[in-house]
Order: sequence, then C-alpha cells, then structure tokens
Amino acid sequence: MLFTRDLRVHDNPALSASVSAFDRVLPLFVHNPALASGANRARFLTGALDDLRSALQSRGGDLAELRGDPVDEAIRAAKAVDASAIAIAADVSGYARARETRLAEACAAARLAFKTFPGVTVVPPAAVRPGGGGSHYKVFTPYYRSWEAFSRRDVLGAPRKVALPDDVPKSWLSSAVGNLGETSGRKQLSSWLADVAAYDENHDNMAADRTSRLSPYLHFGCLSPREVVERAQGQEGAEPFIRQLCWRDFYHQVLSAFPDLRRKPYRASAVEEWRDEKDALQAWQEGHTGMPIVDAGMRQLLAEGWMHNRARLITASYLTKHLNVDWRAGGDHFFDLLLDGDVANNYGNWQWVAGTGNDTKPYRRFSPLRQAERFDPTGDYVRRYVPELAHIPGKAIHQPWELPAPERRGYPALLK
Repeated sequence: MLFTRDLRVHDNPALSASVSAFDRVLPLFVHNPALASGANRARFLTGALDDLRSALQSRGGDLAELRGDPVDEAIRAAKAVDASAIAIAADVSGYARARETRLAEACAAARLAFKTFPGVTVVPPAAVRPGGGGSHYKVFTPYYRSWEAFSRRDVLGAPRKVALPDDVPKSWLSSAVGNLGETSGRKQLSSWLADVAAYDENHDNMAADRTSRLSPYLHFGCLSPREVVERAQGQEGAEPFIRQLCWRDFYHQVLSAFPDLRRKPYRASAVEEWRDEKDALQAWQEGHTGMPIVDAGMRQLLAEGWMHNRARLITASYLTKHLNVDWRAGGDHFFDLLLDGDVANNYGNWQWVAGTGNDTKPYRRFSPLRQAERFDPTGDYVRRYVPELAHIPGKAIHQPWELPAPERRGYPALLK
C-alpha cells in the first residue's frame, strides 16, 4: 500500500481495503528526490511519517521508507515481498496523475493488480459535474450546492491490525517514532471543534488568530477531510467552516480539469501585463514594502511557514493589483514556504486574487489600508510581526511607513 498524501490510519480507504482484502500488507512511502519540497513541508513530513510509523507499529505493522522514483521503488518492493497488488490514494495534480498512470502500466507489466482509492478530498473531483456536459464547476456557489447534496462514502475506522509480509528488509524500516502528524492533528481537530461556533465571527480577526490551523494536516493527509466534515456537521455554527473545506475540494476539481493551473491563466481571456520588478518582488517577500499590514503578513510567513488567510488575500492582492507583479512569482514564494502549500489551493487562490482564475469579479482589488482597519482594528497583528512599529498607537499603525535607509534598497516606488 503506497502512501502519498494520506499519512494516517483513520479513514484511509486504501489502507482499510488492503488490510481487509489481504493477510499481509506492506505499508510503503517513497521519498522522491526529484520532487522539490520546501524546507518547512519537509520537516512536517518527517514528523508525519514518524507518527504514521508509530500508529502502524502499534497495530503490528510498520512503515517501509525507500528513496527514488516512486513507481520503480514500489514495483521493486512488491517483487521483493512477493506482493500481488498495489493500492494508492488517487490525487489530482499533474505529477500525481502521471505517477498513477505509470504505476498502472508498470503493475500490468509485472502482473500485479493495481487500484486507486478516494481519500484526498471529501468528494472525489469528478463525482459532481454541472449540467450541460461540463467537465467541472468553474464557479464555487453552484459547486457548493452540488457538493452538499452528494451522497458521501462512510467514514472508516482505523484497522485494528496490520500484518507485514515475511522477510521485509530491515534497512527499509526505522525505529524512529513520534506524534507530530495524525496524533497531533486529531487532537487539534477535537480542540477546534469545541470552539467552532465562534469561527464565523472571529476567523477574519487577524490578531486573534481564531482559524483552525488544520490545513497542514489536511495537505499531508494526516487528517481525512471526509472525517473532518463528518465530525463538524451538526456542530452549532460549523457551516462556515465546512464551506471552507468545500473550497478545498473545489480547487482540487479545478486542478483535475485544468492541470496547468500552476503556470497558465485559468481564464483564457485574462489579460496578463505584468511588470518585471525584481526589487518590488524582493521587498514584498522580505516584508519591507512600507505597507504595514502587508509586511506583517509576509513576515509571519517567513517566521512560521504559515499565514492567516485574510493576510494571504491582502498580500497577494498587493503584489498583483498594486505592484502589478506576476501571480506566478507570488504563488511560487508561498509554495516554497507554506506548511500547507499544495498546487490546487495555492495556485487556485492566487489566480482568484490575480483575476486570472475563478473569481467572477476578476478586477476585484483589495485596499490594504481598509482591510487592515477592518480586520486588525487595534493594530495588534502588525505589532506582533513588525515590532519596529509597535510604538505607534491605534489605527495609526496601519499608515504607510518610511523604511530605515539600510532596508529601503531602492524601494521608494512601493509607497505610491
């Protein structure tokens, strides 16, 4: 059973089906050195794999880890333990779909059965489609209505026992264990659901930081998005939070239908006239634009590998609509640093903000000053991440500030 972005034992259809159908199962994860991953996600991945290994060991199994091409290594491992089938969770990125195609072909050549399972999203990407023969929903609201009405699969429990094949090479296994993946994600989910009723009122309060912080666990599959929705439903005030999980599914079905989301404008009619402003991009990346709410968001990203959702909107709009810098440059910077960075949601949201994607109002423009005064009214979010401005009282902290000379680096145009 080849793990990818489903690093959990609870509600994992591929794992449950494998354990149910076969007496022996080899859980496998393959580190692909050709697949670039930011340092923050790499650290999170290490913790998630340690936790998965611990969960499997407690059930009599273990996690084999290999390095190389995932298709080649999966076939090699299957032959080594005399496996008869390979299972994997279906995914939507171009890389993931090419991996599935290659794996299916390699399994056929090796006379191995091969099957994909759901589990990366709440609703499989192609399960709901608009009337009239469209390949996918291009607008969120009608998608949300169909998504809500869709009959979903049951949530699965964790297998009680996972039995390994005989003679698994010891070099494939590790003694390292931890609890920084599924274990901590499930604790975070339980804690969050106890307070989910306050989400709608408080989630845009940037200083309070009352968002779930579950997105990295969802990205790596330490939490099942299907189970998260199941547990949230029926909770008072949970609907706005569930709607955000639907947005996640929405962009996965967009990426499934438009594999070039990371590099090409989703709207064919989008006009792209970006400025090649390397100084402006660098200032934005470093949190030295002179716009306090933008600088605070970018410094939070640098410090934590995460950014408040409202800050993501503000900083992305500032780069694309105020500085007129290409959304791809901003999306790549986010993708490099974010713990929860994945192709579908990162680039889908960047295109939405830039006006090249799924926004029905592509010329939408966020005023950073008005956004700051509305969502950081006391200025505490800015004070937390831009300590140079901590002495400025009240809303005055949101006014554009003059950077010290050594930090300006030729950026005065950014204040215009």
